[in-house]
Amino acid sequence: MKPIFCYLLFCFITLTMSSQSQIKKIENFKSEYVQPRNVEVWLPDAYFNNSEQQFPVLYMHDGQNVFNPKTASYHVAWEADSIAQQLINESKIKPVIIVASWCTDKRFHEYFPEKATQYLSEKDNQHIENARAHMGTAPSDYLADEYLNFITKELKPYIDKNYRTLSDKNNTSICGSSMGGLISLYAICEYPEVFGQAACVSTHWSVLFNNDVMSPSEAIRQYLKDNLPSPTNHRIYFDYGTETLDQYYEPHQKKVNTIMTKKGYTLNDNWVTKKFEGASHNEQSWQERFDIILQFLFAK
Repeated sequence: MKPIFCYLLFCFITLTMSSQSQIKKIENFKSEYVQPRNVEVWLPDAYFNNSEQQFPVLYMHDGQNVFNPKTASYHVAWEADSIAQQLINESKIKPVIIVASWCTDKRFHEYFPEKATQYLSEKDNQHIENARAHMGTAPSDYLADEYLNFITKELKPYIDKNYRTLSDKNNTSICGSSMGGLISLYAICEYPEVFGQAACVSTHWSVLFNNDVMSPSEAIRQYLKDNLPSPTNHRIYFDYGTETLDQYYEPHQKKVNTIMTKKGYTLNDNWVTKKFEGASHNEQSWQERFDIILQFLFAK
């Protein structure tokens, strides 16, 4: 066999092996709890290299923004697939399956922690309604409990049935940004037996557009005081930037940090809070630190 042919054959095999990762799209995943939505499933290279291997799973919100710039709200995606694959190739994280659930026009209502609403005052509710009217969001019932029913009772069972997953809570994580950060934290509180880890990115603590009215966020903190899961077998990641909407999060996050300490979490062990100077409230900023998030969740 001639050397040039051997070289070309090697290049072909290497290219083939390195491009096996796949994104599978499920159109309009039906639910008994919430309206249908698209779901995308990313499988790493390792999924195709060993038919016996099982994988941890990361569930992500706002799935249209996770992989594909063409579907992303502002044409910038997290690039979660390429970042994860690079970290896997560098042996910095375990191979992981990423499941991205798209949002709907009821995003606010599906992502706001539903049981925290019992702590909202009448004035708080009015402030929230005014803010949503300003955004052009129609009034609706809160739907976070229904959304988490969809994730835990319909989507996760489907993923565990159709893919080779490690389905226990130690291998099941959840992640989102902004309101997606709130619902990720709510998920680990409401389903501590399902989710062992949560990544809350640029968590929208302020609820509103600024800190002029801070009482709605206090309702979420009251909920956390009563419902944070055990620190002995759960891990939580928080972060925030300093620009655009993120500029309002630090005072809220500091109060949450105090709650985390009182509930027995240990900073830089089973919990981290990271501040990113100059980072804004957008997919570009989240993309730039997604490697840090993944390493917290899935470091070898």
